[in-house]
Amino acid sequence: MNLESSQYTTLFKLDYNAPFTLTLSLLAMACLLANELLPGFTANFCTLYPEFNWSDPLCWIRPFSYVLGHAGSAHLFGNVSFLLLLGPALEERYGTRQLFVLSLVTTLVTALIFILFFRQAILGASGIVFTFITLSSFTKVRKNHIPLSFVLVLILFLGKELMDSFNKDQISQTAHLIGGIIGSFFGLRRSKLA
Repeated sequence: MNLESSQYTTLFKLDYNAPFTLTLSLLAMACLLANELLPGFTANFCTLYPEFNWSDPLCWIRPFSYVLGHAGSAHLFGNVSFLLLLGPALEERYGTRQLFVLSLVTTLVTALIFILFFRQAILGASGIVFTFITLSSFTKVRKNHIPLSFVLVLILFLGKELMDSFNKDQISQTAHLIGGIIGSFFGLRRSKLA
């Protein structure tokens, strides 16, 4: 009986299979929970504002932490759903470290562009999501070939974001476009080296 029960316990062992994707998703969920328990947490720690005060330590943290903040559960679940759908396959393909560096580049480039050129606050992992979306079309690449799936992703996802950028809403299509461009650049560069 002991042998049988030990067989069943090893069948269902949880595997932290995509460390970067899972950690990012869990931290974003924790940020939303923290905001429920401590109102203003997201506004103080996980939102990037256009004003940069060199002497304020939070101004040095927010260009990294804004990707953890979300406007509410619908915003969070939308982003986390895409992260969890695309991230594990991308981590397997490119490695955890490379996907982390690519996401960090997306985060910082977006932050820098918003601090320098825009007068609106931003929060959320949408830029990283769009990096993942465009990069996912490059998972099977041959040298010097552009996948048709990538062309369709550009037309459907990035084309829609470009058109929507003229709307006056609270969605940052610019962050989506930046993420999509960075994912596209990385995928195209990898296809030249494949």
